[in-house]
Amino acid sequence: MDLSKKLLIKLISINALIALFVGFVGGVLAYDYVRPWVMNQRGASATANQLSANGQSQTLSLVNPETTQEAAVMAVVKNTSPSVVSIFIYKNMPVYSNSIDPWNFFQPFQQKQQGTERQEIGGGTGFVISKNLIATNKHVASDASAEYEVVTNDGQKYNAQILAQDPFNDLAILRVENLNLPILNLGDSDNLQIGQSVVAIGNALGEFRNTVSVGVISGLSRSLQAGAGLGGAQETLEELVQTDAAINSGNSGGPLLNLKGEVVGINVAKASGADNIGFALPINKAKKVINDVIKNGKISYPFLGVRFLAINAAIKQANNLPFDYGALIVRGQGAGEVAIAPGSAADKAGLQENDIILEINGTKIDVDNTLPKLLQKYPPGQTITLKIWHQGAEKTVSATLGEQSSS
Repeated sequence: MDLSKKLLIKLISINALIALFVGFVGGVLAYDYVRPWVMNQRGASATANQLSANGQSQTLSLVNPETTQEAAVMAVVKNTSPSVVSIFIYKNMPVYSNSIDPWNFFQPFQQKQQGTERQEIGGGTGFVISKNLIATNKHVASDASAEYEVVTNDGQKYNAQILAQDPFNDLAILRVENLNLPILNLGDSDNLQIGQSVVAIGNALGEFRNTVSVGVISGLSRSLQAGAGLGGAQETLEELVQTDAAINSGNSGGPLLNLKGEVVGINVAKASGADNIGFALPINKAKKVINDVIKNGKISYPFLGVRFLAINAAIKQANNLPFDYGALIVRGQGAGEVAIAPGSAADKAGLQENDIILEINGTKIDVDNTLPKLLQKYPPGQTITLKIWHQGAEKTVSATLGEQSSS
């Protein structure tokens, strides 16, 4: 066989291999991309044929749930973001310089204060609830001596002042002059359902303004021990909404929104050491506070006027009490920390130190229904019925609640 024949055979073999490879690849691509389209067409035709077989003339409408979800979220973000603001906290803090004392053998390196300078010490989120009024968390706006700056989604900056604080619900209201932003609608948190889609908007990490995260309602009526912020003591927050929408530091005080764009919660905390476990104050708990401030410029609380110790099994045993529930009226350890405030509703009702308040309007006072929680259900000026243990016997008395305000 001469050289030309050998070369021809090699070329034919190479072309055959190339054709075989191209055919294989084409078959794979056809299976992956064409087959799904064909199956969809068959499915649509089958559905249309089935509808025709039922004797009905209908137009088949194919809906993509993901597209609908994305459209709803995008609409919520577009409509509500202008009403969500970032909050930055500033304070004059000491400034130190390092110095060397060569004569101090044990501590030659020392720090010396060189005056003070304005520094950013924290941040959070808020949203517009009324003209010139911003709602946020109390642990965001807790320091009356600090300066607060509000930054809108388009970068405008405003000075803000604390108008009112609610110590029971970790809620604060800031006043901002000339803040002409749209007001967010408040929804109904009593109708929330587990699995319902929600959107959180906030100043994530105090750095990324109006960050959006999406999730669902993961749980309802949660309780949480939370730090009060800026060195504050721990607080017990109750009846919280749990969500898997990302809640980061700086999101505190921002809105949790349903897909109608309504505020259903105020983001307040995240679970330490866990992923995708965040919490929000249900908006219905905040509505009274918000309405009080809008109408009266302050928050009004019912005031009974007792200092008390919540009773449980351990307190009962330690103090030889007849009940393992209720609120034992006690004086404080400091001077002037009386058990009953003079002239208060409790004083006028005849309550005394060492009495036990057992029920309010027929509801037992226990770990699930604490005395403050039950009192918050009633406005100042309302008369309530107390069942008490007084000098070895149960009795019922009436008390007209006084008023204590945030101002």
